Amino acid sequence: MKDVTGVTAMSLAPTGRGDVVDQLNAAAARRGWGLPVTIIAGVLGLFTLPYGLLIWMLAAPLCWWLFLRDKARRTVVLFYDVNDAPAAWFDAMVTNWGWLVGAKQLWREVQSGRVHTTYQHKTNAGASNLVSRVPVAASLAGPGHLATNVAVPSLVAGGSSLYFLPDRVLLLDNKHYTDISYRHLHANAYRQRFIESSGRVPKDAQRVGQTWQYVNVKGGPDRRFANNPVLPVMLYGNVDFSTVQGLDWRLQVSRTDGAISISETLAAVPAIEGPSF
Repeated sequence: MKDVTGVTAMSLAPTGRGDVVDQLNAAAARRGWGLPVTIIAGVLGLFTLPYGLLIWMLAAPLCWWLFLRDKARRTVVLFYDVNDAPAAWFDAMVTNWGWLVGAKQLWREVQSGRVHTTYQHKTNAGASNLVSRVPVAASLAGPGHLATNVAVPSLVAGGSSLYFLPDRVLLLDNKHYTDISYRHLHANAYRQRFIESSGRVPKDAQRVGQTWQYVNVKGGPDRRFANNPVLPVMLYGNVDFSTVQGLDWRLQVSRTDGAISISETLAAVPAIEGPSF
C-alpha cells in the first residue's frame, strides 16, 4: 500500500492573490484562552464550595468575554463582491454542491496498492487493486477561521480539507492553510466499479454485480472456504482533484452523477479577477 494523498499544504506555495493565506495561518496559530480559563475557574470553584459559587459568578462574564475575544482574534473576515460570469458560475457551484451534500457516503482514498500474485487476487475478492479510505463530510460551512458573505463548498476528511471560494481553493492540512488558483486545479471525474464490504452499501449507490471474499481462478466462489460471504460490486463516481505542484485529493462518491456534475462545473470556471475584502 502506498500513500496517495499527495503533498501537504506545508509543501504547496500559495498561488492566490493577497495575503489571505498569511492571515488564516496567523489566526489558526493564535492560542485561545476562553476554554482553559473556563476549565480553571470551574475546577477552582468545585474545590472551594460553597465559596466556589462566588468564583463562578465572577468568572462567568470574564470567560464569556474571552470566548468572544478568541473568536475575533482567530477569524479572518473576507467579503466578496462578485458579479457577471464569475457570480453565475459560483452560484452554479454552490447549487451543484448539493449532489455531494446529499450523497449517502463520501470517501477520500488515502492508500492504494496493486494486487500482484494469484494468491492475493483469490483472497481479496478478485480485486486488482486495494485501497484504504477515510470518510468525507461535504457541506457549505467553510473553514472555522474564515467569516465570509458567501456559502463555501467544503470537503473535510480528517485533518485535511478543501474549501472552494469564488476566486480560489483553500487547502487545510493539520491547521496550516495554503491556496490553489482555479487555473491550476484539475478535476477529473470517472465511474469506477468497487468491491464493497458486506453491510456497508450506501442506499443511493448502484449495485452492478457481486463477488465473494475468496474466489477461484475463474472468478467464482472458492468452495474450500465454508465462511465465504458474498460482497456487492458497486458503481461509484470518483473525482481526482490535482495540480502539477503535487495536490492529490481522490474523492469517491456514492452517486456517480454527483461526481460528474462537480467536475463539469469546475471545468467551466471563468477567469476571476479576485475578491473585494
